[in-house]
Amino acid sequence: MTLTATALLAYISWTLLLIVLIEVGRVVVTVKTGKAANSFLADGSDISPFAIRLSGAHSNCVESFPLVGGTLLLALVTEQHAITDPLALWLMLARIGQSCAHLLSGASRVIQMRFAFFVMQLGIIAWWLPALMP
Repeated sequence: MTLTATALLAYISWTLLLIVLIEVGRVVVTVKTGKAANSFLADGSDISPFAIRLSGAHSNCVESFPLVGGTLLLALVTEQHAITDPLALWLMLARIGQSCAHLLSGASRVIQMRFAFFVMQLGIIAWWLPALMP
């Protein structure tokens, strides 16, 4: 498997892990409190600050997938993974870093770290796109 394919698999797996953590958290709350499983508010106002950050980290992964996953898929489908392989795992590490920063805190410094990880991802993709164009 190429490093690009590994990064894509890792991205999908990371996104899945985050949603599983959200669901496990909901099950725990449901069991501990006796709260009905369908009684969580859609706006998220009835969940903990950590659960809100976890949901945000998952949403960031989903929102970024067209850009990150699409670029990785383009490289694989067009057999240009030699372009993306050298930085593919760095891209994934930046994604995990962004998510972990999101989970860590909502403090200003942590938000700045999260933004730095996001900019790293954008920079890597911006570096790749001209090379991937025909």
